Amino acid sequence: MSAALVLDEVAVQLGGREVLREVSLRVGHGELLGIVGPNGAGKTTLLRTVLGILPISSGRRQVAPRIGYVPQRHEFAWEFPISVEETVLSGRTRQIGWFRRPRRADRKAVSEALERVQLADLRTRTLGELSGGQRQRVLVARALAVEPAVLLLDEPFTGLDVPTQEQLSDLFIDLAAAGGALVMTTHDLVAALHTCTRLCLLNRTIVASGEPAQLHDPVVWMQAFGFSADSPQLRLLTGQPVVAR
Repeated sequence: MSAALVLDEVAVQLGGREVLREVSLRVGHGELLGIVGPNGAGKTTLLRTVLGILPISSGRRQVAPRIGYVPQRHEFAWEFPISVEETVLSGRTRQIGWFRRPRRADRKAVSEALERVQLADLRTRTLGELSGGQRQRVLVARALAVEPAVLLLDEPFTGLDVPTQEQLSDLFIDLAAAGGALVMTTHDLVAALHTCTRLCLLNRTIVASGEPAQLHDPVVWMQAFGFSADSPQLRLLTGQPVVAR
């Protein structure tokens, strides 16, 4: 499997403090990699490092040239009075160029992205009219409009109802099956186990990595998250019976 993304022994420092150390991973086309870990583990830092926003202090970063990025929903300025279509089109600013008019190829990419997230019928609606789930799908469409080789998703399920989570999970699975390379951070561990083809347990470094069915060792979850040995969540994640207290 060819690699769309490679990190080799990457370390990142912020304010003189090492926030990522010796992070090595490969993501191939057709993979949906889940990055899971506790708050402060460096998940968002890892995505920003892949994007090139944060410099690495050591190691090697190699990534395909077209990256789509879905930020956390609260990071986007939803107060702008623009339409869904214009928002998705803004994702292609680099391809279009500043102060240039969109070409037919740009409009086509936007239309296909809106169809993919099932928002074509809302293309003229303004951002302020959208629900939380619709807003999340706008961000995904905006990233897909880039026609990315690698798609980065930062906590895409946060604050969404179950039907919307399932809709997005199905979309991400389909994108990977079509040959995309996806990297998703999430706090929803159960969803990650059922959605991702592979998981990385991150706590400033990669504690463990493998297919969900391989990650049954309670020790690696305890190391990554600090779970106690009798934690009900630990038992659920490792396939052990949950004992009522």
